[in-house]
Order: sequence, then structure tokens, then C-alpha cells
Amino acid sequence: MGSIAKLISNIGQKALIASNTLRIANTDTKNNALLNIAAAIQENKQAILDANSLDIKIAKKNNIDSALLDRLMLNDDRLESVVEGLNQIILLNDPIGEVSDLKTRPSGIKIGKMMVPLGVIGMIYESRPNVTIDAAALCIKSGNAVILRGGSEAINSNMAFYNCIKQGLKQAGLNPHSVQLIEVTDREAVTELVKASDYVDAIIPRGGKGLIKNVSSNARVPVIKHLDGVCHTYLDIDADPQKGIDIAFNGKTRRYGVCNATETLLVHEGFDTKALSTLIELYNEKEVEIRGCEKSQKLYSAIKKASEDDWYEEYLGPILSMKIVESVDEAISHINKYGSAHTDAIVTDNDANSKKFLSEVDSSSVMVNASTGFADGFEYGLGAEIGISTGKFHVRGPVGLEGLTSQKYIVIGDGQIRP
Repeated sequence: MGSIAKLISNIGQKALIASNTLRIANTDTKNNALLNIAAAIQENKQAILDANSLDIKIAKKNNIDSALLDRLMLNDDRLESVVEGLNQIILLNDPIGEVSDLKTRPSGIKIGKMMVPLGVIGMIYESRPNVTIDAAALCIKSGNAVILRGGSEAINSNMAFYNCIKQGLKQAGLNPHSVQLIEVTDREAVTELVKASDYVDAIIPRGGKGLIKNVSSNARVPVIKHLDGVCHTYLDIDADPQKGIDIAFNGKTRRYGVCNATETLLVHEGFDTKALSTLIELYNEKEVEIRGCEKSQKLYSAIKKASEDDWYEEYLGPILSMKIVESVDEAISHINKYGSAHTDAIVTDNDANSKKFLSEVDSSSVMVNASTGFADGFEYGLGAEIGISTGKFHVRGPVGLEGLTSQKYIVIGDGQIRP
């Protein structure tokens, strides 16, 4: 067995042992660990920012693209958001041990379902160092041990956060191996982790298409997929013009390098012409390149011609594709064909069209009169998210505490035997 394989096997064994104690830890103990981690982040703020500065410096030297650089960067506000996410998770109800659907059968036995942790989670992610804390916190609260494998571009930031996690676990009296960070950046570590079926119960990859494809092709354990975010905003004929401007502009330009950013703007041919002109001007001021269909090019000469590939593209940058459509049905058809089942929004005051959109768009989050930027675990009240599942198996949408649980049947009797 190679050295990397031995490393992953050793980490897996420790995680399995830790999971057996973490799954029965009480809520107060788990919350204390999160409180301690939050305090450690605040105490070690400068060390974390210094580590992140080193990662940024190396990333720039390696000509990393702007979207990934944005995801990689930490600052005071983002650290405050990380701590706030921890505080929100602390306030959430602990789902572990909850019993539901308890029913009495004719035999007199009572049958119900109890929420239980999945066990050991393998988390593979790129760029965003805040995922180290989000994933660790959600797994601790939901009673799951977690093995973290961040990208090489964020290794120093991840290590700084991991030191805070270890401190928090130790102070709370929890097994320090409840959260482990793979400290080697060798890609073989990912290959070995996704094959570790003796120890790992689920793999959650969070990153680019290449990472997701590699994990899905090689995994021997279930994968909760976080695919790309080809998100759409559709401006209906019955949309309030100002709402249309605000929502479409915010959805695209709030942050370019995030998976919930609007990448394609669909506009009904009857949408307010003046409002659309204003929106185009706002995009131009932000230097957003627009690639459009023939109809949109005829309306605005500055719009470049969109290729077929553009409709499938997650730009993660200041580029937007735009298409003029004849109906809500055409918009829905376009989304279901070209979208990635992440997040799609309609802006309309027409109840029938909003209900049709909600019913027929097959995505993990479907919105009415709201920016796609709200597709986020923090905004959904989950405290944070370990990822956004665009698949349909086990969990869909932002994955919070409940998404990291399963259920087992419990049967309560009083001496009954089966005839």
C-alpha cells in the first residue's frame, strides 16, 4: 500500500472511531465545541488573515483566475460572516434523535422514525477556505465525523482554520479526530478518499466540473453532488419593471465567482423596453459583457453574438448571456434544457405564471421575485451549507443539518410477539 493510501486508511480509521462517540454526544457538548471554534477564530484572526495572504500571494503568482481568487480571499467581513454562521448553527435545533411518524399498529406495537447521523463524511472542495469551518460545524452539530480535503491553493488558510477547530473540539471534550484535515496536497489523496468505503459513508465534492467528474467516476461510496450553477433570471411580460432591474442586476453583479450568480438572463419580448435599456446600461457601467441571441442583438448593438455553448456556460465572471423569449413556456423550456438544476428565478406579478414557473422548472431552488443570490444555506436559515446538491438522491438544494442525516425505524412494544 502506498504512503497516501496508508495515510487515508489511518485517517479513515480514526474518523470511524470518532463518529461512534460523536453521534451520541449531547447537544450542549456539540454547541460548546462550536462556541469554542468561534472564539478561537476571533482570537487567531490575524494569523488566519496572514495565512490567507500567503495563499493569495501564491495564487496570483500562479495566475489563478479572478473568480477563484475572489473565492479564496478572506477579510474582516468574511471572517465575521464565518463566526456568524457558527452562531446560527448553535441556535438551530439538533435534529439527532428526533422521532417522527410514531404510529400504533393493530398489533399494539408503535413504529416511528428516528433521525441519525450519516456517519463519516468525506468533504472535497476547492478555493473557499470558509468551507473548512462550515463543513466542520455542520458535521459536528449533526453528529458526523468529517474528513476535509481542501484545494492546494488554500492550504495555509485551511490549516489556520483547522487549528481553531482542533482547539474547539479539545476544549469541549470531543474526540479530536471528529474533524480531520488532509494536510497533503497530492491529488492521489482525493482518489484514495473516494474509494475508502470501509470508513466513509458519503462524499460531498464542491468545486469545478473537473473535480466533480473525477469524484463521480472514481467514488465507491455515495456522492452528494454539487454541480455547476448555470442560474437563470427570467423577466416576464407582467414583471414590475423596477423589480426586474433590481433583481436581474443583483443576481449577476453582487458577486461573480459564486455558484448562485445569474449566468443567463431571459427576457419576455413584451417586457418594459425602457427598463431593459436601463438594465443594459447598468451592466455596461459594471463592464459586464453580454452575449445574446439575434433578437437581443437587434435591440442593442453592444451585445455580442451568443454561441450554443454560451447557454450552458457558468461564467463565474463579468459575462452574461441573454435571450429574448416569446412566453413563459419558452423560458421554462430553455432553463430545463440548458440549466444545471441549481437556481432559477422569475420576476412577475402574474400569479398563474409564477405558479407555472414554480411547478415546471426542475431545479433545486426555484424563486419568484427574488435574486438568485439568496440560494445559500445561511440565507435559508440553515446557519451555513456544506454544499448545494443539484442531484435528486438523498437531499436537494442547500445541504444543512438535516441533509447530513438519515432515518432509522424504531419499534416500541410491550411484549408483543408475531403470530
